[in-house]
Amino acid sequence: MINLWQAHLSFAMIIFLLLPGFGLGRLWRGGLLLALLAASFIPLDGLTVAAYLRSHIDDLAITTMILMAWACLRRLEILAPAPRGYVGVLVIFAAMAVLLYPATLGWTYVDPYRLGFSPRVLLTLIALLTLGLYYLRNGLAVAMLAGATLAFMVGLKPSHNYWDYLVDPLLALYCCVALLVLGTRQAYRWFLSRRGSASHRSI
Repeated sequence: MINLWQAHLSFAMIIFLLLPGFGLGRLWRGGLLLALLAASFIPLDGLTVAAYLRSHIDDLAITTMILMAWACLRRLEILAPAPRGYVGVLVIFAAMAVLLYPATLGWTYVDPYRLGFSPRVLLTLIALLTLGLYYLRNGLAVAMLAGATLAFMVGLKPSHNYWDYLVDPLLALYCCVALLVLGTRQAYRWFLSRRGSASHRSI
């Protein structure tokens, strides 16, 4: 049953984050989010619209749900616009995607996905990573990893593999693209600064 509620929440948050702000105030934006949640229950040919979306993206990882919830709260101006360690979050989950998905596609001989079925080693590594991130005060990453681990412990999702709680293709794609955009912007700024300093020296 929880996977059905996850589908409805995923639908509402994804559409809410994709839609423009329309210049709406905080209360109106909150009303829009609730309206999207209600719209996710609209039946189409025996299935809800949330179920149609789920058929394309499957159940999202708990980390993705937490990240989208943070983004929704940020858009509702309940949380600060730029949390500490946001780039660290992108790096961590992009690295997980690079480690996991080439292997699942058969591009490497090592299959880390199998570790998720008996995840003692993986749980230990994530626990150490979470402690390190807590020490660095990266609250968003700690919430994502701790939330995924707690959800796995109680069996919140139908899957019995720990990886399915940690990362999914949507989160992997978002983190990799976001890092690429940030890296391109940083490189462009560096190029402009070098070009500006070179022009000043020539004068």
